[in-house]
Amino acid sequence: MQALVIGGTGMLSEATLWLCRQGYHVHVIARNKKKMKNLIYKVHDTAIISPLYVDYRDNENLRKVLKQLMQEGGHIDLVVSWIHADGKNAFNIVNEEVSALNQRWSLYHVLGSSSDLKKIEMMVSLPEYCSYYQVQLGFVIENDRSRWLTHEEISKGVIDAIKGREKCSVIGSLEPWDKRP
Repeated sequence: MQALVIGGTGMLSEATLWLCRQGYHVHVIARNKKKMKNLIYKVHDTAIISPLYVDYRDNENLRKVLKQLMQEGGHIDLVVSWIHADGKNAFNIVNEEVSALNQRWSLYHVLGSSSDLKKIEMMVSLPEYCSYYQVQLGFVIENDRSRWLTHEEISKGVIDAIKGREKCSVIGSLEPWDKRP
């Protein structure tokens, strides 16, 4: 089994490590070599994690790296995608390249608290052999105050989404909206 994680060295690092423990060979798109090195250091068997050093905002290089991965590594079973708004085309490039082999795969699309999930789902064009899941990040209310989710809470929520296979899940709370940090 193979997984591809975008955002896997930062807030999704614990989810990346969990995928490794589940038996996946995990390919991580990473811009920061130091963060990637720290992540690899936490893996007991470094043969099960592969860095893909590319900035996902660089469309040409991203496509080149993913084409090479698909040619050399074969089928990707699962993708966890956390792409900021400045990587406008990255999401589509990842989907096109992973879909190129016409094999079944699952996509966990991690989205911010203000994302319109229905609108995004309507705009996303995926083949029928891709199972699409949305994971929306919220916030936490504690002692009448709100805060953003920690990296650990985000990773745990993504792991729960993968285990539960629900079409749409929310980590934390989205309401009341005026209580957002």
